[in-house]
Amino acid sequence: MMATPTLPTAHTSSRSWLSGLNFFLADVRDGLGPFLGVLLASHGWRADDIGYVMAAGGVAGMLAITPMGAWVDTSRRKRTLLAGSTIALMLATAALWRVPSFGVAIASQVVSGAFGALMGAGVMGITLGIVEQRDVSRQLGTNEAWNHAGNVVAAALAGLAGYRWGLSAVFALMALMGCAALACLWRIHPQDIDHERARGGGPASRQPEQPEQGRSPAPSILRVLTDSRELGLLAITMLLFHLGNAAMLPLFAQSIVTRGLGDPSAFTASIVIVAQLVMIPAALWAGRHAGRHGYRALIIAALSALPLRGLVAACWESPWALIPVQVLDGIGAGLLGVALPGLVACLLRGTGHVNAGLGAVMAIQGAGAAMSPALAGWIAHRFGYSVAFVALGIVAAIGLLTCRFGLLSRMHPPGSAGAPLAGHGDALIGTFEGKPERTEAARTTACPSGSP
Repeated sequence: MMATPTLPTAHTSSRSWLSGLNFFLADVRDGLGPFLGVLLASHGWRADDIGYVMAAGGVAGMLAITPMGAWVDTSRRKRTLLAGSTIALMLATAALWRVPSFGVAIASQVVSGAFGALMGAGVMGITLGIVEQRDVSRQLGTNEAWNHAGNVVAAALAGLAGYRWGLSAVFALMALMGCAALACLWRIHPQDIDHERARGGGPASRQPEQPEQGRSPAPSILRVLTDSRELGLLAITMLLFHLGNAAMLPLFAQSIVTRGLGDPSAFTASIVIVAQLVMIPAALWAGRHAGRHGYRALIIAALSALPLRGLVAACWESPWALIPVQVLDGIGAGLLGVALPGLVACLLRGTGHVNAGLGAVMAIQGAGAAMSPALAGWIAHRFGYSVAFVALGIVAAIGLLTCRFGLLSRMHPPGSAGAPLAGHGDALIGTFEGKPERTEAARTTACPSGSP
């Protein structure tokens, strides 16, 4: 395994096993991922039906992610929650493998979406509980890098095994990775997790008498997003981004396989590998960049890559198109995977609802991700794959414009004319804009110097 950057905090052993956890969960959290479309297509499913099944999983994840985040915020058994969600995902995927009918496929994706949301919140909660606030950006980059490395290894093994033994080998590999993830989770010491810090409430030592009491109830999606206008605009931007992004990879794989231009298992694995190899250095660099300069450039770069990716996929009908298409995907996903949770964690620091807040943003973006496969499948079925890629790119371009002229235009330096009302959003604005100025109130709520 790659070396984990040394962080100047305690709990080195648990951080090392956290890296291993991210590595092995890469092949579990998303279920079959792009292999789902290929599996169903090999059973004669139509593109629009495949899109509807994928959309069901997205809707389930969207509805579950905020309550799952709130559950993680209030729970002191984060390892147990994460272990349970891992087992549930493995069982749901095994059911689909055995009976690839429409009803089982829908049920499998609903379970995968709901428990995948719990899994994401659990990893985030454990990370925030183990790592000091000043090191969160760098640790998020490390988490993403290990996660993408796991995707590379899993995709390579799945491609080789699938080419030799068929798509059923992909399920066996997922089960092995899930068991390894559970072993890593068991080695993370529960006493190393500061549950108060994990929920964005500050060090647990400041509230020793109330580990489970005296906490405000979990906020609703609407309350979280309306309390911070910047967070609400970020959620809208992510909705548009994922409406254009979620279906791009599986649709690209389907288009090549349907045209008879590649072997189903080998080609699907290859497009995953290309993207994930790019995501590893992108995530590591993003973690270092965010610690020094904030997230503005990272978000703009990530949003800009998707429209270009859709244009290339639409105009170049060749297996070789996977290289530029997935390089752009790797850049966008690698940067955004670090920027989004880090930005939300800093905006909501001190509220005690970091995971619920991140869940609220991801619920809104989940609406876009859930609609994306159905939209793309409908367009591809009636107008062709090229038109579908162009349409997805246009949606992503709208998201970029929303970010640039909506979200970023509101990010004024604190204390300047037109600055937002006082609150956690103000604490981040100076760094987000790449400017060091902060008000006195901002200094009390902002992340430490060098953080978002």
